[in-house]
Amino acid sequence: MSNGAIGEHSRVTLHFSLRLEDGTEVDTTFKGEPAAFSVGDGSLLPGFEKALFGLKTGDEAEIEIPPELGFGQRNPANVQTVRRDSFSPDMKLEEGLVVSFDNGSGELPGVIRAIGEEEVTVDFNHPLAGQTLNFHVKIIAVDSIQ
Repeated sequence: MSNGAIGEHSRVTLHFSLRLEDGTEVDTTFKGEPAAFSVGDGSLLPGFEKALFGLKTGDEAEIEIPPELGFGQRNPANVQTVRRDSFSPDMKLEEGLVVSFDNGSGELPGVIRAIGEEEVTVDFNHPLAGQTLNFHVKIIAVDSIQ
């Protein structure tokens, strides 16, 4: 195990909590197993990963990630209307329900925002799009990988 700083060739074990600007906790590992990742493996938001650079084992930090470095801004074009008859007749539609659509290259999740007689409004933006993300991190271990 190395006590080096987090950088391009690091495997990192850490605890984190993620809160929105209003204080709502979205996710945390502090009550369970820590998270582990290798820098550049795609498991973390690039903006969050870069903000960890320079931290060492034992460090704690507060990191604020603006929407541009997080899940992006909300895109109005990602809110679309879908014909009501494209849903299964036995599906109970309700606002806030997450539904998956086949977009030809895989599943695309969307959240139902409104239900009309003929059309259903579905929001395909990431649920955290447009949000400033506030992370609290505690670095457990930093290992060097080659």
